[in-house]
Amino acid sequence: QVQLVESGGGLVQTGGSLRLSCAASRRTFSRYAMGWFRQAPGKEREFVAAINWSVSNTYYADSVKGRFTISRDNAENTVYLQMNSLKPEDTAVYYCAADLYGLGSSKSYEYDYWGQGTQVTVSS
Repeated sequence: QVQLVESGGGLVQTGGSLRLSCAASRRTFSRYAMGWFRQAPGKEREFVAAINWSVSNTYYADSVKGRFTISRDNAENTVYLQMNSLKPEDTAVYYCAADLYGLGSSKSYEYDYWGQGTQVTVSS
């Protein structure tokens, strides 16, 4: 079992920045690809970004490319999502997820463990 706890969400104005963190409970954190997904009210959960277990590759949804950056610190068992130039359409609950030995998939069903989510609200 891997427990994931997100933090860093909040209310920000358009154009602002937030950094989300996701802390994992397992010392084997480095074996997991990590992903960020989001779900807005009335919409399906969608892929945001992912990073593979070896930290050699990152992947982004087109809607966030150039604005968001995913990174990880395996020594701290933490993955981050730096979000810049935020837009109202980025408003959602953001979830981190873990995929053992994953490559960094955009498919939610590939992930084995999920956090509870953190709310991000961008005001216009």
